[in-house]
Amino acid sequence: MNNDFSDLKAVFLNCTLKRSPELSHTEGLFKISRSIMERNRVKVESIRPVDHEIAYGVYPDMKEKGWDVDDWPMIFEKVMESDILIIGTPIWLGDKSSICTKVIERLYSSSGDLNEDGQYAYYGRVGGTLITGNEDGAKHCAMNILYSMQHLGFLIPPQADAGWLGEIGPGPSYLDEGSGGPENDFTNRNTTFMTWNLMHMARVLKDIGGIPAYGNQRSKWDAGCRFDHPNPEYR
Repeated sequence: MNNDFSDLKAVFLNCTLKRSPELSHTEGLFKISRSIMERNRVKVESIRPVDHEIAYGVYPDMKEKGWDVDDWPMIFEKVMESDILIIGTPIWLGDKSSICTKVIERLYSSSGDLNEDGQYAYYGRVGGTLITGNEDGAKHCAMNILYSMQHLGFLIPPQADAGWLGEIGPGPSYLDEGSGGPENDFTNRNTTFMTWNLMHMARVLKDIGGIPAYGNQRSKWDAGCRFDHPNPEYR
């Protein structure tokens, strides 16, 4: 097993509603995962989408659809340069933040792009999620985010989510004094396991050259290849 992670890149998208440098509890949980990656020489970058002017829509560059400004193409480029993508969000009304929804919509805008093997563009990358809040909904958010990521082409390893919920609202948030969040063994264990699973899976994918390119190539399907599909009309 290759335990050299120095050629891997990870991008953390913190879908907090708070602009930098305002305190983000989600960023507090990110730091645990980031520190483990950094200790293992993974190149890490954390971005708050709320700090950028990201247009609404489901096209790669919304300036082509009449928007004056759209910073999404810059963020998308960083995602495409990465091996690991972690999407983090707070919980509001039991669901992920509006910024998180926007990010997933913009990821979706390039889901039809193909890589050099004719597979969907996000193939070969792994995904995970981190959730913070002082109300219920962490598993609901994780299910939604991880389903969306795998649907777009990200590989989701085992136990690819972690979260922290304080006293069910209104109560202290993760980094609030006396919250118990940073000391919580359950959260620390799950965040650590998630981080290592992401690194291990990214390492495996990198070493084998990504998801094997047979049976999942959109370009070849469009050209008539049917990959052993049993329907006689496709023979």
